[in-house]
Amino acid sequence: MVQRRTLGPPSGLGMMLAAPTRIAHASGELQRRLLPDILSGQQGWCQLFSEPGAGSDLAGLQCRAERDGDEWVVTGQKVWTSLGQWADYGMLIARTDPDAPKHRGITYFAFPMLQDGVEVRPLREMTGRALFNEVFLDEARVPHGNVVGDVGDGWRVANTTLMVERSGIGGNNVAAPSAALPGTIAGHLARPAGSFEHEVAVLGEGGVGPDCVATLIRLAEENHKLADPTIRDDLMRLHSMAEITGWHLGRMKSGNAATGGEGNLAKLRNSEAIRLARDLGCRILGADATLVGPDAGSGGSIQEMTVFSPSPSIYGGSDQVQRNIIGERILGLPKEPGPDKVTPFRDLPQNTSPSR
Repeated sequence: MVQRRTLGPPSGLGMMLAAPTRIAHASGELQRRLLPDILSGQQGWCQLFSEPGAGSDLAGLQCRAERDGDEWVVTGQKVWTSLGQWADYGMLIARTDPDAPKHRGITYFAFPMLQDGVEVRPLREMTGRALFNEVFLDEARVPHGNVVGDVGDGWRVANTTLMVERSGIGGNNVAAPSAALPGTIAGHLARPAGSFEHEVAVLGEGGVGPDCVATLIRLAEENHKLADPTIRDDLMRLHSMAEITGWHLGRMKSGNAATGGEGNLAKLRNSEAIRLARDLGCRILGADATLVGPDAGSGGSIQEMTVFSPSPSIYGGSDQVQRNIIGERILGLPKEPGPDKVTPFRDLPQNTSPSR
């Protein structure tokens, strides 16, 4: 499928993030209602976490949800929402109790996207694609039955989603066939498999795995660079990083992880690995690395990876955030002192004006 540039079965954020979070925290009724369509690819999902004033400090979010009978009314703004323009549902965290400390007054919702009061605006990236979005919520509604976990316990639920996300970012095999987009909006489920030639993932997108290393080795052979000892050394280093990441994630999935921070370590290692893979590709191809299209020496994959490569250091929690988490949760270093653990959220200084 990789060689034929064909997409694999529907996957997406529903399969990767929403399903594991639902299994860990949702009620039996909510699982029965949502999981079948996630697993069959009939439902597309996005992640409604980050806000313009709450990125690395995610718990500082100001999107609010107010109870109205059997529903919650949601108002606010989200940003960097991957695949939001094709989502049927969103993993939403919103502030439901501004009088609680900022980590305790948050609730997690399975949020229906296809309704009045939801506006999705795609953001063009320097890759030329528009997979990220900003989302505006203006008195949008979500049933109380779609609360995941308990009201006010959304930060704990969100950390499950973040842990799974970081593990996936750190461990996905790069050259595995891209998955078709799930859900009713993208239209992939009704298209022939051979019609996706230009929609296969960028080399390096999702993680640096064995196939990415194999691609770089092939390019080095074709361009007579494999005899260069510095390139051989860096290829071996990249191979070692990919293998170690795979071992860490395998241990975590088997339940034998001792530290609880394998996902953070894997994500941090992947950020370093993709930068190394980018630099290797550019050294191997030279000026040809800047070319795009099928006539380029690598089919344009190195150029695409180059413009994509800053992303893993930012999305899913920046490298600096990962180092803080590793220091505090794994190494036992003290957290920075601050009033946000006990002070009501409404009394804390805010980065932006509250959503209105």
